[in-house]
Parts: sequence; C-alpha cells; structure tokens
Amino acid sequence: MQNPSAAGPAPRTRLARLGALIARHPLRWVGVWAVIAVACFAVAVGGVTGESLFERLHSGAPTVESESSRAQDVISESQPALETLTMQVTGADLTDATTLQDGATATHEVGKVPGVKTVRSPLLAPKGVTDPSVAPLLKGGTPAAGGFVTVVDFVPGLDKAAQGTAESQAEARLLAVATAMDAQGSVGSTSKVIKAITSTVERDLLRGEGIALPLTFLVMFFVFGGFVAAGMPIVGAVVSIGGALLSLFGSSHVVELDATVVNIVTLLGLGLSIDYGLLTVSRFREELAHRKHDVPTREEVERATERTVATAGRTVLFSGLTVAIALAGLLVFEASIMRAIGVAGVSVVLVAMVVAITLVPALCVVGAKRLSRKAVEQTSDVGVFSRLAVGVQRRPVVVIVGVVVVLVTLALPTLSMKLTSSGTELLPTDAPQRVFFEQLDRDYPALSAPEVTVVAGSTDTAAVTSWAQQFRSRPGVEALTVQPLGTEHQRVNIRVAGRPTSDEAQDLVTTIRATDAPFETLTTGQAAGQIDFLDSMSARAPYAVGLVVLGTFVLLFLMTGSVVLPVKALLLNVISLGAALGVVVWIFQEGHLEGLLGFSSVGAVESMVPFLVLAFGFGLSMDYEVFLLSRIVEFHRHGVESDRAVSLGLQRTGRIITSAALLIIIVFGGFVAGDILIIKEMGVALVAAVAIDATLVRMLLVPATMTVLGRWNWWAPAPLRRLHDRFGITE
Repeated sequence: MQNPSAAGPAPRTRLARLGALIARHPLRWVGVWAVIAVACFAVAVGGVTGESLFERLHSGAPTVESESSRAQDVISESQPALETLTMQVTGADLTDATTLQDGATATHEVGKVPGVKTVRSPLLAPKGVTDPSVAPLLKGGTPAAGGFVTVVDFVPGLDKAAQGTAESQAEARLLAVATAMDAQGSVGSTSKVIKAITSTVERDLLRGEGIALPLTFLVMFFVFGGFVAAGMPIVGAVVSIGGALLSLFGSSHVVELDATVVNIVTLLGLGLSIDYGLLTVSRFREELAHRKHDVPTREEVERATERTVATAGRTVLFSGLTVAIALAGLLVFEASIMRAIGVAGVSVVLVAMVVAITLVPALCVVGAKRLSRKAVEQTSDVGVFSRLAVGVQRRPVVVIVGVVVVLVTLALPTLSMKLTSSGTELLPTDAPQRVFFEQLDRDYPALSAPEVTVVAGSTDTAAVTSWAQQFRSRPGVEALTVQPLGTEHQRVNIRVAGRPTSDEAQDLVTTIRATDAPFETLTTGQAAGQIDFLDSMSARAPYAVGLVVLGTFVLLFLMTGSVVLPVKALLLNVISLGAALGVVVWIFQEGHLEGLLGFSSVGAVESMVPFLVLAFGFGLSMDYEVFLLSRIVEFHRHGVESDRAVSLGLQRTGRIITSAALLIIIVFGGFVAGDILIIKEMGVALVAAVAIDATLVRMLLVPATMTVLGRWNWWAPAPLRRLHDRFGITE
C-alpha cells in the first residue's frame, strides 16, 4: 500500500497554502528566522539591555499567599530582614591575647566599609570571648574550640551595585581577620547561595546542550543517512532555544524566576524542536519520494512542501497545542513559580511549533536536492513495527495485562512519596556554599532560623509563654523561647530536631494550627510554608486537571472524530506517568543509585517535581500519541480496516517515535548529568516517562487496546459526529 497522500490532488487547506508560500520564498523565511534567533540570544544572554537572563534569576522554596506568608509579613514589619555576610573562622587561638587583639583590630576595619550597618563578632564584645552573651558566636559555645563566626549586617535599601560593592569589600576585610589571626576563614551568604545555584544552572545548561546537540546530531545522521537532513532539526532547535531564553527573560520582569526554571523550559524546547523537526524532515522526504524526476523540479518540491506542512504540520499543530494545554494547567496554580513555568513553557512550545511548520520546511526546500538523493518511495508496508503490531494483535489481552502489571509495579513507590523543599541541599555535596551552611548549622545552631515560628497577637509575654509550653513535650522539640515582636505581637521560636521540613516539624505545625488559643496565632517556618504550598496546589489541582483533560479531549476528538480514543489516551498517560514518578521515588527518596547518578538523598522528593512531571510528562506522552494517531487516522479515513490501519500507522511512525524518544532521552539526559538536585530529579523522571511511553505504551498498549476495541475505537454519539463533520480538523 502506498502513502494515501499520493492518491489525489493536494488539499488546499490553510496549512497547504502556507506550505506553498514557504516553497516559493524559502530564503526569506530562513533569513527572517535567522534575524529573530540572533536578536533572542543577544537580548536574553548577550545582555544588550544591560543585564542577562542569568543575572535576573532567584532561588528559594516555592511560596503562596497563606498563613505562613502572613506571619512572615508581620515579622518583617517589626524585624526587617537585612542582607548579611557571615564568616566562619577555624583554627584560631582564642586564648592568646595578641591573637585576639590582632583579630579585633582587623574586625573594626570591616565596620568602616561603606554600606555596612553593624558587625557582630565575639572579638568586639566588651568582656571579650569569655562574655556569656557571645557564646552563640563561638564554636561549641566556648573559646577552647578555636572557632567563631562574624556576621556583617548591611544598610537596608542599597541598590544592586552598591550592595555588590559593599559585600565584596566586606568579604575581603573579613578574610583579612582570619589571616591576621593565623587561622582559616570561609564566607557565605544567601546571595552567594543564589549565585552558586544560578551559576551551576548556567553551567548545567551549557553542559547539557553541549552533550545533547552533538549526540542528537549523530543519532539523526544515522536516522536520515546524511548531514543535511540531520542538521535541519538541530537548526530549528537552536532557534527555539533562543526563543525559550527570550521568553524566560521577559517572564523574569513580571515574576521572580527561579534558577531551576531555565534548564527545565529550555531543554523542553530543545527536545520538542528536535521531535518536530524529525517528523517534518521525515515527511518531506517521504513526500519527495513520489517525484517523477531524479532531480526534483520546482513544482515537485512545492508539492512535497505543501503535503508536508498539510500533514506533518497538522500533526505538529495538534501535538504542540496538546503540550501547551498540559503546561497551561500550571497557570491555574497560585504559586508564582508554577505560573512562571507555565507561561514560559507555553511560549517555548508555541515557538517550537511555529519553527517546525515554517523554518524547517523552508530549510527542506533549500536542501531539497540533497534530501532527494535518499528519498526513495517505500515498496512495502511490512517491517519491524508492523510485525510487532501484528504480533501484539494476536494476543492483545495478554499484552495488556502484562504491561499494566509492569507499570503498576513501577508506580507502587509513589504511595510512600514524601515531599520537601531543599535549600543548599540542591547544590552538590562538595559545593562550597553547601559545605559552609551545613557546617554553620552544625557548629552554630543558635544562628539558624527556628524550624517553627508562631506569631501571637498578644502583648502579654507571660500568657503566650504559658500557652506555648504545651508544645515543649512534642516529639522532636529541642527548645522553645518566647520574645516580644514589636508592640502588639509575641514571637514563639521552636527548634525541632532534624531537617526543617521533617515529619516532626510538619506534625508540630499541624498540631499548633489545630490548637485553640486566646489570641490570634500565625505559624510559619519552612515546614509551614511547604504545608501551605502543597495545600494550595492540592486545592487548585482539580481545576488544572480538568482544564488539561478537557482541552486534550477536545483536540484529540477534533483530530480523530472519536470519543473513545481520547479517553483511552488519557487513561494510558495516567498509568505511564505514575510509573515514572515511582521511579523517581525509588531512586531519590529511597536513595538508590546515589553513586551512579552523583547525588545525596534527602529522603524525599522536591515538592515541585510531581506537578512539573505530570505537566511536562503528560505533554510529551501526548506528543507521541498524536504522532501515532495522526497516521492511523489518516489510513482509516482512506478506508483501511481498523487493525490494518493500526499496523500501518505503527510501521510509518514507529521509527520516528523511537528515534524521537531516543533524542528526547539524550536531551533530558543533560538534566541527569546536572548538579542541581531538582534538575536531576526532573531529568530522571522525564527520561523514565519518555522511555516507558515510547516502548511499553505506544508500541504495545496502544495497538493492543485498539485491537480489543476494534470498530469501537471510532465511536462517537451522533451529535458529536455531526459536530466533527463540521468542525473537525483534517488535512
């Protein structure tokens, strides 16, 4: 059987007319996209506006408007947070008077730096290092350990340049203190942690793309058998990356953009662009194979371009819109970081989609003569994938049961999934700033923020203390103090053993919030913030899921004319994504493969990962579903019997789907090779999702379930059939 597209005259749909326009003026399209790409990279990375994207990134736990954030607002009003710089000194002889004098003299110089407000150091205490009030600043609370910290507070409200200058000068003078005392000093701050994360993200991005682009080009060279064809999707991918970075740069002016967003969104654009480019170039060569001349004429090239944009372009359009709908579900959530990822992700997908149906066809036209050399018309519809489909169709029930058992087994670990929001733990274990703060928390626990803080609306310290004492005996509680907060509030600081988001800390937050008090109470802290974030996400999740399910259902219905196929696709995606999350839990929460993947388990999964995996993974899964269904539907509409249409559709798209999946795995393998923990988790999750979807689901479950359903695959109620006849999107 030949390609049904060769059976009649070219359909003059809008996409076909676009293809004809591209074929007539390919160099204009290439030139316009070249200018756009250069402009995107110049603005986003080149810093032509005065700063680059990476200079605008932030880092921190995801937050929402909640009880925790309101408590933080009250605290900030009375105790405004100051930018600080902390130095840890080790190996100092704090019993030697000369050493102490030299250190104190050098420390006084720190306070003379413009922009420094105060300097807190045991060396400046009136009674020296033996003063009980400076014990929290001494390692072990005593001079005998030879370690101490100095904390520099900066004047609030400094602009970015002045703050940077002040920190740089203060750091140099702090390190001079350690030198004067013949000791070792290290400096850390929140801004340094953010800079470490953003610089690591930038390095991971460059390394990921440095790995992905050459490997994908190599794979596509073997897929296409030529450099020209292999290079076209890569060119489209590079342009899409530029669009992705510009989209992120624009988003950073609207919301605070977390550093981890850049890798996630940019590599998604890279992966989708390669997928779409692969599909477009493959279809162009397939259409070009129907030519009558060895060297294609202008009319034959135009015909092939029309058909490519009308068919592959339609598939890309459906796929891109499906992925965009999946990411648009993130816009429903309250957390600004999720909305930022949603906006940037949708923008990137749309850029990749437009590039695939305009730039890549234009490149195909320019290289048509080279592409035609290996564009040989297929003589047989029998191959590896059609034989696989026929084998599955012989025992569809056995295949369904076997694959579902495997997927459910993989998904089981999700039942025990724990979520957390890491700080410095996002960095590699040997990162200087992570080492600094882990040492600070261990040696100077009094300087770390309490795990749980309660803001009580009362002026009576004694009454608040009496109420708060009931929590002193709760599991994990190590210390509890009460102090005035402004003139109208009291602050209850509770230290809990373990990580800030430990089960004990979260249980304590839940208990406090459920306990009545004779005054208003607001509970905050990292555990409280995580609880509020997850509660907000859970509350909005049904709306996000509803939007994605409805949008996906409508699109697949418009493409297939069936209500059964969209429902089946949604169910299969849920199972495969559950399996991917199970892999993430097994590896990162339970601590398997730590040495191989180069990470240190924190006993939980980062709180944003499940939501992002569901959005991105769903979109990618539907990507392959659309690739496969579009060809099955194409054959079915040309009168091919259902089972035969499935085997032909799998034969025509199996190579593309497996190649695209391999390329996506290579791209997201850059995530796995990264140093940021949440990026590594996303990489493993998406690699697992794509691998599972492209093999077990598309190659086995889809043909098996379509075989069992038979003619019911194409069922729709009469009113919906009439609706599809009128509004359905066909070639």
